[in-house]
Amino acid sequence: MKTNISIAILILAIGCTGHSIHSTIGSIERLDASLDTIISADAKIEIIATGLDWSEGPLWIEKNKMLLFSDVPQNTIYKWTEEKGKEIYLSPSGYTDTAKRGGETGSNGLLLDSAGNLVLCQHGNRQMAKMNAPITKPAANYTSLAAKYTGMRFNSPNDAVYNSKGELFFTDPPYGLEKNMADPKKETPYQGIYRINRDGTVSLLLDSITRPNGIAFFPGEKKLIIANSDPEKPYWYIYDVDQNSNLQNGKIFYDASGGGKELKGLPDGLKIDRNGTVFASGPGGVWVFTATGKLLGKIKVPEATSNCALSTDQKILYITNDMNVLRIKLRD
Repeated sequence: MKTNISIAILILAIGCTGHSIHSTIGSIERLDASLDTIISADAKIEIIATGLDWSEGPLWIEKNKMLLFSDVPQNTIYKWTEEKGKEIYLSPSGYTDTAKRGGETGSNGLLLDSAGNLVLCQHGNRQMAKMNAPITKPAANYTSLAAKYTGMRFNSPNDAVYNSKGELFFTDPPYGLEKNMADPKKETPYQGIYRINRDGTVSLLLDSITRPNGIAFFPGEKKLIIANSDPEKPYWYIYDVDQNSNLQNGKIFYDASGGGKELKGLPDGLKIDRNGTVFASGPGGVWVFTATGKLLGKIKVPEATSNCALSTDQKILYITNDMNVLRIKLRD
């Protein structure tokens, strides 16, 4: 099908703190006409924050009209509001030990539990944790939700999602370890996908994905997607979820091998809207799929994207994009 590219003006943002900045960047590649029902023809990709080392884990909090996001190397969570722009929200966010170490130690994925508490994938502490403070009064005081499986410490929890039962699913690649796969402190012989059960026990769901990363349920929670950020296997996998919350019948949802090796980024964080539309960080930007794996188009940006988040009304998509955080207004 003929490709129609709607190009936004490419202007680099120059501020990094204080009031919001609304320069635009990148373009929208429309591979299927149905993308017009998801992203309007005049949509622009705005830079709303910049000056970051590696932005990750965006989370929109409707009650406070703010976006939270991690800067993993800085061990810090920032918040963004329309009124004040980017501000430090919480530090340290992922590593609280006093021993000096390298690597990407901060928080990565962020989410809320059913009680509205902030839950963090903590790279440096190698655990899933809950912040012991109100959202409006953040403090670097954490309770560990899980840090080990059968006595082995996790690598560095990366991304996570709750189901409606209150079970927490998360991925555990090696990216937060100082020496990655070669780190002598790595304890598991695999990169796992786990479930924290309601009683606090941990179940290993999968150990076969080489670099598990983004994770999200389709509406109805009968299917789940996991991104694999392995350049040798740049796939999104899809699994059936059975009545016991186990994963079955895994297959490749989409293979990004042909996406262009010159493009920055790999399958990473993703979100799925109420209609089953998949917004997935991948080579060159955010890839937009139907629930059946048909590629509708791409939100193309120069730097690598790591994750995205939808506003509560699902009219806005926020994107963490290396040193930037982006916003694109979808259809009204």
